[in-house]
Amino acid sequence: MDTIEQMLSMLLDGAVETLDISPHLQQLAVERYEEVGTWLAEHGEPDWRIYPQGSFRLGTVVRPSTRTGEYDIDLVCRVLRRKESITQAQLKQLLGDMLHAYLRWKNRQGHTDGPKSCESRRRCWTLEYPDHGFHLDVLPTIPDIEHPPTGILLTDQNLREWQHSNPIGYADWFKRRCEQGRSLVEAKRHLNVADVPDWTVRSTLQRIVQVLKWHCMLRFANDPDKRPPSILITTLAARAYRGEQDLFTGARAVLDGMTSFIENRHGAWWVPNPAHEEENFTDKWNEYPERRLAFIAWHRDIVTVLDDLAGLQGKGLQVIASRMSEGFSAGPVFKSVEGYGDRMRHSRETGALRMTSTGLLTTTATTGPRVRDHHFHGEHPDPRR
Repeated sequence: MDTIEQMLSMLLDGAVETLDISPHLQQLAVERYEEVGTWLAEHGEPDWRIYPQGSFRLGTVVRPSTRTGEYDIDLVCRVLRRKESITQAQLKQLLGDMLHAYLRWKNRQGHTDGPKSCESRRRCWTLEYPDHGFHLDVLPTIPDIEHPPTGILLTDQNLREWQHSNPIGYADWFKRRCEQGRSLVEAKRHLNVADVPDWTVRSTLQRIVQVLKWHCMLRFANDPDKRPPSILITTLAARAYRGEQDLFTGARAVLDGMTSFIENRHGAWWVPNPAHEEENFTDKWNEYPERRLAFIAWHRDIVTVLDDLAGLQGKGLQVIASRMSEGFSAGPVFKSVEGYGDRMRHSRETGALRMTSTGLLTTTATTGPRVRDHHFHGEHPDPRR
């Protein structure tokens, strides 16, 4: 590669690519989502609307770091009621009753592909699919008539006031941010069940968010309560993104700029939802100050990792891979190194690998001495890692 940044970009991109949800699991999750959504739309009240939100909608899903970890797929069920006509508890129970009715219907039909359980959470109902490694969080909501057309109000069993949100507006905003530097099932579904966006090619911003979430997930593997929320990392990264095409350069620039978008409003920490000013993604920091300190520590840690990697120019692929593995995790990194090695080997064998005037290897230069073929020893001894 021409620069250390380009090499690191390829290695990070290759590593995080292994953390993408597989096409098979993506399809399976979409099918389950569409079946649940269709059942709710057909058996619930008129004008119920079901749509995905969160990382599944944004294309920033990252594979869980543990074998027992599950993909978290978030759905919104919008019930056409006014807040004066229903309490948070009644809305939560209304959706819960319908989801339990769906489970009973699946059992009566003799279907074995349904959820194993339906559990109440603080803001949602969770349908578990343990055999497939994912679960669906179904969020009961009503329209926020003060923020049309896509604002919604959420229930929260621990809070008296309705909570504000706007997942559709947020997804539109994130898509516009992605397009700054983008390089790159119908079946029986009810009309009120929206599509899951098809992110077959990730933008640079999506990859940056995946890298940050990956590092964060690993750092807080044993302390998940302090882990910064994905939506906070995604929002700050997208705010700071300036259209960089190169993954490593973009990630480093995002880390430099993201903290400047954390506000302090009269003593309260605040990162607003870009699509709904009243939703604060750092509201928990005001209740649990240690979570802000955890975010700061994580930010400092990943900056150190990337800066260390940038300082390894000329140290060799094995040294770079070793440091990247320390900062992230060995399995995805060494799979990426294998792929990188294969590409370099192919380029060498085909005579496309040259040495630049600065001594770096490149597959893009058209001048400079060709590099003769030789055996590559950069692979990890365990090919499964």
